[in-house]
Amino acid sequence: MKRVIVVGNGMVGYKFCEKLVTKPQREEYKVIVFGEEPSPAYDRVHLSEYFSGKSAEELLLAPKNWYSDNNIELRTSEMISGIDPENKKVTTYKNEDFEYDYLVLATGSSAFIPPIEGSHIPGVFVYRTTEDLDAIRTFASKLKPEGKNKAAVLGGGLLGLEAANAAKELGMKTSVVEFAPRLMPKQLDEPASKMLQSKIEDLGIHILTNKATIEITGKNAIEKMEFSDGTHLETNMLIISAGIRPRDEVAGNSGIEVGKRGGIKVNNKMQTSAKDVYAIGEAALYNDGIYGLVAPGYNMAEVAVEQITGGTKTMADHIDMSTKLKLIGTDVASFGDPFIENEEVTAINYENKQKGIYKRINVTKDGKKLLGGILIGDASDYNNLFQIYINGMKLPEHPEDLILGFREEGESAMGSVLDLPNTAQICSCESVSKGQICNSISSGECSSMEDIVKLTKASTGCGGCKPMITDLLNESLKSMGKEIKTNLCEHFEFSRQELYDLIKINKVRNFDEALNLFGKGHGCELCKPLLASIFASLNMETANQQVTIQDSNDRFLANIQRNGTYSVVPRVPGGEITPDKLMVIGHVAKKYDLYTKITGGQRIDLFGAELHQLPHIWRELIEGGFESGHAYGKSLRTVKSCVGSSWCRYGMHESVGFAIKIEERYKGLRSPHKLKGGVSGCIRECAEARGKDFGLIAVEGGWNLYVCGNGGATPRHGILLAEQLDDETCIKYLDRFLMYYIRTAAPLTRTAPWLDKLDGGIEYLKKVVIEDSLGIAEELEQDMQDLVNKYECEWKQAIEDPEMMKRFKHFVNSHDSDDNMAFVPMREQKMPKPWVK
Repeated sequence: MKRVIVVGNGMVGYKFCEKLVTKPQREEYKVIVFGEEPSPAYDRVHLSEYFSGKSAEELLLAPKNWYSDNNIELRTSEMISGIDPENKKVTTYKNEDFEYDYLVLATGSSAFIPPIEGSHIPGVFVYRTTEDLDAIRTFASKLKPEGKNKAAVLGGGLLGLEAANAAKELGMKTSVVEFAPRLMPKQLDEPASKMLQSKIEDLGIHILTNKATIEITGKNAIEKMEFSDGTHLETNMLIISAGIRPRDEVAGNSGIEVGKRGGIKVNNKMQTSAKDVYAIGEAALYNDGIYGLVAPGYNMAEVAVEQITGGTKTMADHIDMSTKLKLIGTDVASFGDPFIENEEVTAINYENKQKGIYKRINVTKDGKKLLGGILIGDASDYNNLFQIYINGMKLPEHPEDLILGFREEGESAMGSVLDLPNTAQICSCESVSKGQICNSISSGECSSMEDIVKLTKASTGCGGCKPMITDLLNESLKSMGKEIKTNLCEHFEFSRQELYDLIKINKVRNFDEALNLFGKGHGCELCKPLLASIFASLNMETANQQVTIQDSNDRFLANIQRNGTYSVVPRVPGGEITPDKLMVIGHVAKKYDLYTKITGGQRIDLFGAELHQLPHIWRELIEGGFESGHAYGKSLRTVKSCVGSSWCRYGMHESVGFAIKIEERYKGLRSPHKLKGGVSGCIRECAEARGKDFGLIAVEGGWNLYVCGNGGATPRHGILLAEQLDDETCIKYLDRFLMYYIRTAAPLTRTAPWLDKLDGGIEYLKKVVIEDSLGIAEELEQDMQDLVNKYECEWKQAIEDPEMMKRFKHFVNSHDSDDNMAFVPMREQKMPKPWVK
């Protein structure tokens, strides 16, 4: 039996083992793995989630018993101190020798600490392992009682920004110090970096660029960072994240060739200069490059396994460093060459500072080839753009459509996922191609996402390819003429649309009855809120009727905030409010010490209410003439308006009055997702009506009606449904549109993606709504009118019913408030005290 020794039990070392155990020749090899850390391999990609409550066990790529079950000897907390390539053996720090037939060096990298005087002072950390994170958390907890809360991060790259967010989550006032003139200089151009910096600064993290740190000072602990420009930064803790250094010292000391700037030299077979010794991952120097992403490391692991077991697979000459990630809640992606600029290239940019979105694509001058790009704030199109780039696919007639979205009458500029070549790599982390996925579906091996994951391991790495795999599965099944089942969950073998029809036809009135007739088991957190939404959409049933099947927000008729308090949002139709009502809100906010904010939807949010206070607050608001604004529900939120012809010299119609009429009509309307509307009095569009699920713009001759727009992370402009409508016709078309959406949309699907997946798109929707092609227009109108007639304010219901009031308590057996809720000052108001984990 041949002995394979793996030095390093990080993500890439583990992947080598995982690939090897799947080989038919597996029984021919005895595998021993040495890892310096005390735990088995864990997911470093999601290391920051350790601060967010994820345990060390949850981060593990596989538990210890996985190794023994696969006949792998795992030796944790053991470091290899020497290699003897001549005699093919390694020596541990305990002076134990182990012989090998094949040696795989997966030693990874260590954090690079710049040669700055004072970097050894207590309070200076690196951000690399779970032990590092434990040390940071412990040190921060000791600072708090001393009134010290300043943290700094040296390095504005990916890991540095993650470290900054971690420090902020620990309640530290955090600054990022970057030597370069911008954040993430290797991945982002200047506009993209500025957009990212703006979003990060909005979170309260201070950014300093163009700062060269020359000294770290302090007596018994860090106190200051001194910069070359004569300025300094006071801080109580410093996290260094200034890059990585390959762990090549053992290899280099053993005579194995390493690069001048570090890294164990390998060829395209991952072979080092020593016979039967391989290097993979961040320790390997391939084509004069060190690759810190998961996908190249996993590819290297697979190549090493292939070579050792007699295969022929080699590494590609060019390693693609395209990547997509969510950084401090912000989408960040780059692919291809994001910076290329010359006479043969055109850079197409889209920037929306209001929504914090920046997109850039680089295309050839003739508009035929995509060369690279950058996405900030909205990376939903990354997978499609990457496939177009990596496969050299033909671009649409107007390349700008790739980042601006489809045109009003057209299809998606990206085309169908089935248009990709079979060689297209859908999952980079696991090297799974479109052909592999499609073949598994056509052969009958796979008929669900779960089947594909189990067979191919696709999407088990970073997970960014999951939406594309889902589309590929659905499109493949559809092309084969198979029904695509979109079951709610294991308890109901029906889609939302099917259940909607079943409940309506059979006049089912509650969840238990639906479960007995159409389901099995006891239900779950997926199907219960969804059926609650269906009952509400059919009967205008409020969340008070079946409390136990509501999600937490609907159960308490308020959005829960991050410290366990709740928000109170009364309805302000069309944004119009009298001085008397303003004073009522002011009185309530002051009495209950609530944080107040005017929202983008033209109403006032009140934050910080404790659960037991909610009924008292709402009683006063209702007495003052308010009612629930349904900010917590998947329902109509607001209908935004400009001042229209009443006041504005450009106004063509009375937009405020019409907005109020529409909001009053659809208030409380429950739907698959939240709904927002807008009414603009002229084409200057001050109410941003085209960024709503439905929007009206005043023109000569009436209203233009737009549908299926939305803001958020994936903004869409609404599409013109009908022109020059009078008030009555406009509401009639809105009734039909909204009811058709409510009937047919999948759970938690906004109107924009619903329209994307609607066969025939906007033209089909026009036929249904305007031409009544399905013959259901009158029924849709009547259904809507029935809902309008049944509307009740659910907060008014709650405060008038003693039984309903019982649920608004922190504790089942006491009326006491929750003492764990704490606030800190913010400007002239307050905010929740940051969590310390």
